Amino acid sequence: MKIVHVISSIDSSGGGPSRSVTHLLSSLSEISTSLIIALHTARSQKPILEHFKEPTIALTFYESKMLGMLKNLEKELTIDQPNLFHGQAIWDLPVHQMAKTARRLNVPYIITPRGMLEPWSLLQKKTKKQLALKFYQYKDLRLATCLHATAPMEADSIRALGLKNPIAVIPNGVPLEDFELKDFNKFKASKKILFLSRIHPKKGIELLIEAWCQLPIELTKDWSIDIIGNGDPLYIKNLINSITQKGLSNSIHIKAPMYGKEKIEAYQNAQLFVLPTYSENFGIVVAEALACGTPVITTKGTPWEDLETYQCGWWVNVGVDALKATLEEALVLPDEQWEQMGKNGRQLIEDKYSMHAVAEQMFTLYEWIVEKKSRPAFVRMD
Repeated sequence: MKIVHVISSIDSSGGGPSRSVTHLLSSLSEISTSLIIALHTARSQKPILEHFKEPTIALTFYESKMLGMLKNLEKELTIDQPNLFHGQAIWDLPVHQMAKTARRLNVPYIITPRGMLEPWSLLQKKTKKQLALKFYQYKDLRLATCLHATAPMEADSIRALGLKNPIAVIPNGVPLEDFELKDFNKFKASKKILFLSRIHPKKGIELLIEAWCQLPIELTKDWSIDIIGNGDPLYIKNLINSITQKGLSNSIHIKAPMYGKEKIEAYQNAQLFVLPTYSENFGIVVAEALACGTPVITTKGTPWEDLETYQCGWWVNVGVDALKATLEEALVLPDEQWEQMGKNGRQLIEDKYSMHAVAEQMFTLYEWIVEKKSRPAFVRMD
């Protein structure tokens, strides 16, 4: 079975999709020696990798041309002769090139919207997205053999747009071997809160800054917040100005993005991870933090209700008031409770979000489409 994936970029600045897609492909290659995988993407300054170590995965970079299309992509996709195409994310034109090629060749294809059909996301650059939906994007989605959502909440958003395709609900996964559980004895003295993600208005960083500003100094005096990531320089400058104006420069620090071992150590060093986002289809950073044993506060703009089920964090309404109240509760917890919550979080990821388990589900989906095997239980037809 040959599966061809297309994504607009795997640059390290691209956030979760770059990591989740490349990790998924590596794990898929371990499931079946008969599975051949190709990944096509744009050349960029800092790709998350230059080649896969697995011999059954081919990675091809392309030069971008007008409007972000990839030069010679459609020709190479035709030469590939896959059994199935899988496009990662929407709006960008490489996945549209893939969908057109798939229809011309009469080859089935999957599209993973990656949260880009969530209501909040559709309101951003609304006119541009409405035009894209009208001219190509809705057709590409409507004619897909299957759509892939990373959570039931995202599947509901897809259905709300009138799309009637089968929807496979498969979460993103975490390569557990890369995210070691922290040594709780070593990090008991930590009073650090971590935000690690793309620095973007969608992520709700202003909400965290304002909530922190409203907390009594007696509560926050021993704590600090690291905001780690990349983003628009003007937006980052505005955040720094806001932090300075509120007199928080000693406790809130914006730092450059971290990768690899440095990033994992940032998760492990933190007592608490906070993602105050307006909207996420999954939020891979939440899973990574939990895998390292760090409890999480995130919002109901994400699908992380499991934080409450497993007692490893807080799943709260979007906004300053809810965030402030939760921080007031969290900052006074005893060390023993932090440790138990951290262990609970690791258990959650082992139970439901290991990369191997996710890859097994994706392979089952491919078999259903290509080899006409029984429909998996995670595929919604309603």
